[in-house]
Amino acid sequence: MKPIGILMIEHRLIEKFLSLVRQEIDRIEERLAADPHFLKTTVDFIRTYADKIHHGKEEDILFERLKHKTMDAHDTAVMAELDAEHVVSRGVVAELVQAEAGFLGGDRAQIEVIKEKLNFICDFYPVHIAKEDKDFFPKTQRYFTAEELDRMLADFDQFDSGMDKEHYNKLYDRMWGELHS
Repeated sequence: MKPIGILMIEHRLIEKFLSLVRQEIDRIEERLAADPHFLKTTVDFIRTYADKIHHGKEEDILFERLKHKTMDAHDTAVMAELDAEHVVSRGVVAELVQAEAGFLGGDRAQIEVIKEKLNFICDFYPVHIAKEDKDFFPKTQRYFTAEELDRMLADFDQFDSGMDKEHYNKLYDRMWGELHS
């Protein structure tokens, strides 16, 4: 497997999790209330799995190594755009946490902010993922030798060794079961 294979597998779990978030948005609209457990789980998933685990490998390993390569203008621009999008997603999640705290503190108007932030996340990630999967990741492979790709894959494994990625696969399965039972 190549390093981009690991990143693309992670994308599939993110996409599956977002399908649960979309379903929760519908439930929020029906109940005019947010499930605090679901919100906390969503924030944890995005902050830990999507950002720390997934974006961590992209930023700290792939992007960092690409900075030492002579990339064409398009790939350089896309990498900067992806990096900026990571920052945007972190900001939206922080705003979601604030809205959740306000809602739990009794500010019912925060339900609209919660829906807005969840909708943003659900709209944002598929576009971001498609940009990486269909454009950026395949093109960047040409900048590395086979040995460099093997080293990057080993570094991805090392990066993941301190993470409990399987927890998030099980979390998705459990949440899917809860929503569909």
